Amino acid sequence: MPELTSRRGLLFGTAAIGAGALLVGCTSNESDDEPAANDQPAADDKPGKAVTIGFAGPQADHGWLNAINDNAKSRAKKYSDVTLEITEGSNDTAAQIGQIETLINKKVDVLVVLPADGKALTQVGLKAMRAGIPVINLDRIFNTPQAYRCWIGGDNYGMGLNAGHYIGEKLKGKSNATVIELAGLDNLELTQQRTKGFDDALKNYPNIKKVARQAAEFTVESGQAKMAQLLQAQSKFDALWNHDDDQGVGALRAIEQAGRDDFLMVGGAGALSAFQAIKKDDGVLKATVLYPPTMAASAIDLARALGQSKGIGGMAEFEIPASVTLYSAVVDKDNVDQYMPTGFK
Repeated sequence: MPELTSRRGLLFGTAAIGAGALLVGCTSNESDDEPAANDQPAADDKPGKAVTIGFAGPQADHGWLNAINDNAKSRAKKYSDVTLEITEGSNDTAAQIGQIETLINKKVDVLVVLPADGKALTQVGLKAMRAGIPVINLDRIFNTPQAYRCWIGGDNYGMGLNAGHYIGEKLKGKSNATVIELAGLDNLELTQQRTKGFDDALKNYPNIKKVARQAAEFTVESGQAKMAQLLQAQSKFDALWNHDDDQGVGALRAIEQAGRDDFLMVGGAGALSAFQAIKKDDGVLKATVLYPPTMAASAIDLARALGQSKGIGGMAEFEIPASVTLYSAVVDKDNVDQYMPTGFK
């Protein structure tokens, strides 16, 4: 999962938006063939000024990152006035800087960048801005707002907060309830923010105690191994929060192998496999908390609006905002059908 500094202080209003929710007025001539993002009708469906958008992201070596690329590509195809210049993607900082510099030299109208390392790529963001190319900084944030015109991304603290409240409400009538946590990579701030949000939410439920936490690596293999360790150490608990649905595939394997079904599980991110398991409702996984890859589609909307000097429909301002923090919705069996098209593989 992507590294991200907490953006709680830069929430776009008090209700952060989901992909496309407030971006529908940036002008559009959309078709109905994109499954990933919200297809609400646009306020202005006429093509506008032609815009060339450069898109640079990291290597798609994780389901969520692959979905980021797919969302950007499919969203751009919806617009007859958008040309998308997309790079191959790399986790090598120097390689990604080179790719972005190539886009700068091509004089694209707007850049959308999901940096492999926000700190390391700040200078190339500044270079683009100084060259007169506005930058939409996607998810992993640059070190300074001078390196981007608009930041859009997820809310890691909000993920933990909403996961904790969901579990808290499910267990609020149970005395001496216990929960465990399967986290992601502990050296990432995003993992720390997710844990902090979760712990803060649990403070509202004095009947619940977190009794164990294990860090995994956002992979199927690590999820299975670390979950097996947790199950061996904890003979009884009432709920599990797993930070990432990819590692959750492995966690569910470990749970099945252990023959355990005496607790509820909440996942994170919004993988299609998680949605399908929630809908089937015959196992421990009852919900997942979104970290929506549809943010890439919204980044294309924002870049297009920026390139056409437009604002966002439904807002009074003439300009797009400086930051947009997406909401970490909880998906369970009651609303899973709504979100199923957004699930990533």
